Amino acid sequence: MSDYDKYSRPNYPPPSQNNQPNYGNDVYQVPADLETAQFGKLPDPSQNFDQSFKIEKPRYNDWPFTIIFLLVVAGFVAVAGITLNALRQTFSFQGGSIYDSSNSFTVNTNTIILFSFVIVVAIVLSAALIIYARLAPKTFIVTGLIFNIILGLGTSIFYFVEHYYSAAIVFLVFTLLTAWCYWSARRRIPLSATILTIAIDVMKAYPSTLVVSFVGMIISAAFSVLFSVVLVATYVKFEPNNNNEACSAGGGSCFQAKVIGVLVFVMFAGYYISEVFRNIIHVTISGVYGTWYYLANSDQGAPRLPALGALRRALTYCFGSISFGSLIVALIQLVRSLLQILRQSLLNNGEGWAACLVLIIDFLVSFVESLVRYFNHYAYCYIALYGKSYIKSAKDTFDLLRYKGMDVLVNDCFINTSLNLYALFVGYLTALLAYLYLRFTSPAYNSDGNYYAPVIAFAFLIAGQITRVSLTVIESGTSSFFVALAKDPEIFQMTNRDKFDAIFRDYPQVLQKLTSNH
Repeated sequence: MSDYDKYSRPNYPPPSQNNQPNYGNDVYQVPADLETAQFGKLPDPSQNFDQSFKIEKPRYNDWPFTIIFLLVVAGFVAVAGITLNALRQTFSFQGGSIYDSSNSFTVNTNTIILFSFVIVVAIVLSAALIIYARLAPKTFIVTGLIFNIILGLGTSIFYFVEHYYSAAIVFLVFTLLTAWCYWSARRRIPLSATILTIAIDVMKAYPSTLVVSFVGMIISAAFSVLFSVVLVATYVKFEPNNNNEACSAGGGSCFQAKVIGVLVFVMFAGYYISEVFRNIIHVTISGVYGTWYYLANSDQGAPRLPALGALRRALTYCFGSISFGSLIVALIQLVRSLLQILRQSLLNNGEGWAACLVLIIDFLVSFVESLVRYFNHYAYCYIALYGKSYIKSAKDTFDLLRYKGMDVLVNDCFINTSLNLYALFVGYLTALLAYLYLRFTSPAYNSDGNYYAPVIAFAFLIAGQITRVSLTVIESGTSSFFVALAKDPEIFQMTNRDKFDAIFRDYPQVLQKLTSNH
C-alpha cells in the first residue's frame, strides 16, 4: 500500500522518541451533525489537473454573475471610449506635461502623470517585497508591523503639521490599530514564520507561482493606468464649465449629476474588475498549493503544469463564483470611496462634526470590508480545490471559522496581517507622494484644495490594489495550506514530518482534523 493510499486513514503514530514532539492519540471529535460527510474526497493522483481535482456537476457555478461582470466590463469599455475620445480631441487644451495645461477647472494631464508615478512606485515596491519575503520570512513579518507603525505615525504627524486634519486622524487611527495588533499577538510570530517559510519553499519548488504573480502585477498595473486615465477623462468630458471644450466632443451635454453618476460607475467598474482579476490569481495559486500539498509526494506524482490547469478552471468553471464574491467587495469599496469624498467635502465647507460622523461610518464600513475580504479569501480556497459554488464554499468557510476559528486567526495573525500592512505601507507612501506632488506642482484646478481628497484617495487605492495583487502569491499560499492542513493534517504529517513537527511545537491543535457536511 502506498503512502498516498494511507492518507484516508487518520491514525496518528504513537508518541515518538528522541525528543520528537509527543503527538498523542487524540483525534478531534466532530459534532454529530458533521460526522457523516467530508469537505470533498481526496484528490486523485494523475498527470492531469482536472482529473486530480474533479468537479461535480453542475460544473459552471454561479454563471449569472459571469454575465453581470461582462456587462460591467462592456459598460466600462463604452465609457472609456467616450471619455478617452474627448480627451484625445482636446489634448492640446489638457496639456502634454505637468505644467502646460490650459484646463484650470478639473483634473488633467498633470494628474495622469501623477498616477503614472504612483503605479511605477507600487510596482517597484511590490517586487521588492516579494524578494524580501523569500530571503527573510521572520524578519519580513516583524519589520512589516514595525515599519508601518513608524511610517503611519510619521505620516499622521506630517499631516497635523500641515493642518490637513482629516487625513492626519485617519492615519493616526490606522497606526494605533496596527500597534495594538502587534502587541496583542506578538507571541504568535514563530508559528507564522514557520508557515510563511513553508509557503516560500513551495514558491521555490513551483516557480509558476511567481510567474503568475508577476504577470498579474503587470496586467494589474496596466489596468490601473487605463483606470486612472479614464477617471481623469471622465472629469474632462463631463465637468460642467463654460470653458470645457470636451463637453461638445462626440456630442452630449455636461452637468453635475452626469459627472457624478459616470464617476460612480467608473469607480465601481474599476474596483470590480480589479477584484475579479486579483481573485483569479488567488484561485490559480491556491490550485498550485493544493497540488503540492496532496499530490507532490504521491506515487504517481503531481499533475503537469498545475498553474495552467488551475488558471483554466478559474476562467471557466469557477469564474461565476469569483465574480459573485468580488461583486460584494467592489460595492463596499465604492461606498468607502464615496464616504471619503463626502468627508473631505464637508471639511472644506467647515462642517467638522458632520465630517467626524462620516469618518466613524467610514471606519465601520472598512471593518465590514475587512471581514468580507477575510471570509472570501478562504471561500476562494474551497472554490479552487473543490470547484464548488460560492454559496457552498461560503458554508464550508463558515464551518472552518466555527470549529477552528481561533486556529484560523492564529494562521492569519501575522502573515496576512503583515501582507495587508505592507500594502498599507505602499499606500502611505503613494498617498504622501500624491499630496506632495499636488502641493509642489500647484495645478490650477487644485487652487482651492478641493482635489486633494479624491486624488490622494485614488492614489492610495490604486497602489494598494497593485500591491495586494503582487502579494497574493504569498497570501493565497498560506491560506490554502492552512485549509488543507485543517482538513487533512495526516497528509502533511506523513509527507513532511520535520515541518509538521515544527508546526506542532507552536500549534498542538494541528492534529484536530476538521470535517463538514457541505
